[in-house]
Amino acid sequence: MSASQIRLLSLIRREVNRFMKIKRQTIGGPLLETFLYISVFGAALGSRIHQVHGFKYIVFVIPGLIMMAWAMNAFANNSSSILQQKFSRSIDDQLSSPASPLQLLMGFSLGGFIRGFIVAMLTLAVSMVLVSLPIREPLVLIPAMILVGLFFAQAGVLIGVRAEQFDDVALYQTFMLQPLIFLGGVFYSASLLPEPFRTMTRFNPVYYMISLVRYGFLGYKDTSVLFSFAMLLIFTGLITAVNYRIFVQGKYLRT
Repeated sequence: MSASQIRLLSLIRREVNRFMKIKRQTIGGPLLETFLYISVFGAALGSRIHQVHGFKYIVFVIPGLIMMAWAMNAFANNSSSILQQKFSRSIDDQLSSPASPLQLLMGFSLGGFIRGFIVAMLTLAVSMVLVSLPIREPLVLIPAMILVGLFFAQAGVLIGVRAEQFDDVALYQTFMLQPLIFLGGVFYSASLLPEPFRTMTRFNPVYYMISLVRYGFLGYKDTSVLFSFAMLLIFTGLITAVNYRIFVQGKYLRT
C-alpha cells in the first residue's frame, strides 16, 4: 500500500471513528426518525390514500425516505465535522500534512458518504421487514444512490467550509436542504401537482434524484431516466469542482 493510499484511508477512518463513537445519535436517531415516518404515513395516510400510480401509498413513499436518510446524514456529518475541526483548529494539522487537496476532500466527503450509506441500508432493511418493497431496476438504483450520496456529502463539505458558526449549518439545513427534499416529491408524485407548481418542481435538483431512486425501486418514473442522470452528474460535478478549488486555495478552511 502506497503512502498516498495510507493517508487517504487514515482520513476516512478518522471520520468514520468520529461518528461511530456517538452511533446512538448519528445512526440510531435517524433510524428512529425514519421508522416514525413509515409508521405515521403508513398508518395515518396509507388508510386514506390507498394507491398512487398503482402502488400502495407507503410503498410509493419509502424510496424517497431511504434517499432522504442517505442525503440528510451525509450532509449533516460533513458539515458538522469540518466546522468542529475549524473551531478546534485540528484542521490546521491536516492542511499542513502531506495529504493533497484531493485526498483531504475525499477523506472528508467519504466520511459522510459512509454514514449516509449505513443509515440508508439499515432503513432499507427495516422497510423490507415492514412492507413488501420491490427492487425493479438495480442497475439504475445503485448508481443513482451513489451519486445522491456523493452530492450531499459534497454539499455538507461546502456548507461546513463556508459556515462560521453552528447556527449557520442549522440555517442551511432548515431553510435550504429540508425544503428541497420535502418539495422534491418524497411524500407525493410531482406529476399530480397542478400548474405552475409542477413546472416549478423541475427546477429542484432533488426532484431528479427522487425520480431515479423511485424508478430503481418501483419501476415508476416522473421524468426521463437519462435526463435525470445527466442532471445529477452535472450537479455533483459542479459542487465537487467548487470544493476542490476551495481546498486547493485553502480559502475558508481556517477560522
